[in-house]
Amino acid sequence: MSLSPATSIEARFTIPQGVCALSYAALDPEHIIKSVQDDSAGAVAVFIGTTRNSFKGKVVTRLEYQAYTKLAIKTMADILREAATSVSRSAHQTSLHGVPSLVKCAVHHRLGTVPVGEPSIVIAVSSPHRKEAFVACEFILEGVKQKAQIWKREYYEGEQEDEAEWKANE
Repeated sequence: MSLSPATSIEARFTIPQGVCALSYAALDPEHIIKSVQDDSAGAVAVFIGTTRNSFKGKVVTRLEYQAYTKLAIKTMADILREAATSVSRSAHQTSLHGVPSLVKCAVHHRLGTVPVGEPSIVIAVSSPHRKEAFVACEFILEGVKQKAQIWKREYYEGEQEDEAEWKANE
C-alpha cells in the first residue's frame, strides 16, 4: 500500500504582515495581487515564477514540488515578518505618516505537478512607494528559495521518469 506524504499538504497561514499559502491548485496571480491592494499603497510589486521549458540544454516537460508543509509555512511567515521589519522606508516617507514601509505581503507556492508555462510561485507586496515594494518582493523570493522546506523535481523529455531527482528549490 502506498500513502501520499502527509507532510506535503495544502496550508494557508495569515499573519499581520500578510498571507502564506501552499496549494495543489493552480495559482491565480490576479487574485493574489488583489489580496494585497490597499488605499494606503502607492505601489504593488509582483513576482511570478513559472515553469520554463528548458534547463541546461534539456527540454523540461514539467516540475513537481513537495514541501514539509508544517515547517515550510512557518518559515514563509518568518520571511514575511523579517521583510516587514528589515525593508527601510523611502527617503521621502517620514515616520509621521503612520503607515509602515510595507502594507501587505502575500507568497503563494504551488505543490504537486506544475506544467510548463504555469506559475509555481507568486509573490505580491504593497507599499506606499515602489522602492520598498520591489526590495521586499525580491527579499521574500530569495528567502523562500533559500530557507523554505520546499523541494522540486524536474522532468526532462527523453529521460526515464524514475531518473528525475529531487533538488533544493533554487
